[in-house]
Amino acid sequence: MPNIRPSSDLRNNYNEISAFCHQYGEPVYITKNGTGDLAVLSIEAYERLTGRFELYALLEEGLADIRAGRTVDADEALDSILEDLENGTL
Repeated sequence: MPNIRPSSDLRNNYNEISAFCHQYGEPVYITKNGTGDLAVLSIEAYERLTGRFELYALLEEGLADIRAGRTVDADEALDSILEDLENGTL
């Protein structure tokens, strides 16, 4: 169940909101005049969330490469990497 708080709680109960965000890893939704305004979350939760977005973007890029035929066989890729290691170019 979402934790919804009025904007005045940011000022009056900041420590409580911070503790909730850190303990549960969930956002606290802040309302202003009864309408949703902000979502507050811990830095750790924010970094996990943005990390997922970055991962999804990389996966989409990989899928686009597959669809466009920009791939090589795994054995060929490994051979290329090993060759670069032997030549000191990697």
